[in-house]
Amino acid sequence: MKDLTLTEEMFLLAVWKLRDNAYGVTIRRHVSEVTDRTYPYGTLYSALDKLVRRGFLTKTESDPTPERGGRSKNYYTITADGLSALKNALELKKAMWGDMNDVILDKGLK
Repeated sequence: MKDLTLTEEMFLLAVWKLRDNAYGVTIRRHVSEVTDRTYPYGTLYSALDKLVRRGFLTKTESDPTPERGGRSKNYYTITADGLSALKNALELKKAMWGDMNDVILDKGLK
């Protein structure tokens, strides 16, 4: 399985956390609040489409709504493969960081 980029990982985590409310605007807002960065919609939708193609997310179109001028929303749901990719990303980080957490946080880098 190919590793996730940091951006893909953040968007996957956002979809997982948002559950039934995971669509473009809420995903972008959540990631922006957590990272204090604003991601362009092009970056967001490009990454989400890639995650769908890789089988990590599914995309479902809602019924059109009057408040959106008759347009529908695309909702995203994480798949079992998406959860597995997140687990692998976490395990990789744990393996790479090892005991570095203690060195960096407790003693600092010199």
